[in-house]
Amino acid sequence: MLIRVEIPIDAPGIDALLRRSFGGEGEARLVHDLREDGLITLGFVATDDEGQVIGYVAFSPVTVEGEELQWVGLAPLAVDEQYRGQGLARQLVYEGLDSLNEFGYAAAVTLGDPAFYSRLGFENAAQHGLHCRWPETEAAFLVHRLADDALNGVRGLVEYSEHFNRL
Repeated sequence: MLIRVEIPIDAPGIDALLRRSFGGEGEARLVHDLREDGLITLGFVATDDEGQVIGYVAFSPVTVEGEELQWVGLAPLAVDEQYRGQGLARQLVYEGLDSLNEFGYAAAVTLGDPAFYSRLGFENAAQHGLHCRWPETEAAFLVHRLADDALNGVRGLVEYSEHFNRL
């Protein structure tokens, strides 16, 4: 198994993985549209020994109160069913966060399972005065500091690209 930055030839494999993992085309369409509009800040794939995509994570820009603060949103994260429970999702997220940190990004947010993401260093965003446009998701809206001062004085609405509103 290999984890690496996605390249253009991975697009069909990512698309197929997302359709299988999420049982529809919503997330696959999201990634396609983000990619087409140049809004994937970073994407990592995990491939098997034959080069097939078995895991994927994407990061795209978000704003806080309309300001660009070098923050990204993690979404989607997917691992092929037969490879789940082996730590692959954790590895994909860590690879992404490490690279984003090296590139000077300040923070990452996600909507996801708090039990899973808290083990990776994510915290409830509402505790830091941050929220997203979907109020019913407050418990699942999480933030991870990449820079020590990322949350200093930062409060308010975190907005993903408009593409996320189509999900």
